[in-house]
Amino acid sequence: MILDDTLFGAAEAAPARRLLLRAAVTGAAVAGAGLTLDVSPAAAAPPAARPRPTTARQALRELAAGNRRWRTYREQHPDETPAVRQALTSGQHPFAIVLGCIDSRVPPELVFDQGLGDLITVRSAGEVLDEAVLGSIAYGVLELGIPLIVVLGHQSCGAVRAAVEADESGGPLPAHIRYLADQIAPAIDRGTGGDARVDATIDANIRLVRSRLAADKDLAEREADGRLSIVGARYELTSQLVHRVA
Repeated sequence: MILDDTLFGAAEAAPARRLLLRAAVTGAAVAGAGLTLDVSPAAAAPPAARPRPTTARQALRELAAGNRRWRTYREQHPDETPAVRQALTSGQHPFAIVLGCIDSRVPPELVFDQGLGDLITVRSAGEVLDEAVLGSIAYGVLELGIPLIVVLGHQSCGAVRAAVEADESGGPLPAHIRYLADQIAPAIDRGTGGDARVDATIDANIRLVRSRLAADKDLAEREADGRLSIVGARYELTSQLVHRVA
């Protein structure tokens, strides 16, 4: 299934405006508690019952909308009410799986402005796959019927940088970190150097992990018949934007 690239935005070109907005929000908080960016009822609280995405396209659209709220400081923090918490005691119906990095700056529920019961999040350094990660993703797809997997890399990934630097220096790494570097190594960009090599390898690693997931027999069958889409995406720390990696 081919999904519209516009469901995740392109790189933005107004960092100064975002910094100004951040300063304004911070200043308002210092000036007096209770001031908010938008005090309209729609911005203050999400609807009591949100419709659940049931297709990959709908799920992508919801994630894109949530990321838009996040990067414009209009988060709704949905699905955290007492009623939702009580309802979730009897079961869960998440609409997307996000395979992301362990980086503390990129928590999927926050960058997509989602809440309890909305996402299955699986995190490993550099989005590296092993049997536990694969099994966790397969559970979400095969047992819960989730229609979308997002492989979410990010700007300034430390695991990717470690892999690139180890490849260049040939120096030793601790055993467990060496495993991560070895898994990322096939994605290392050989046509660039320095920070550009790290940045290009981040994108290449997203594509590599996405292709490895797509090669799994059970996942491939669902992707082939349209029940599942596997998408690569990247989070920019500087703009808080998530965008597609083709």
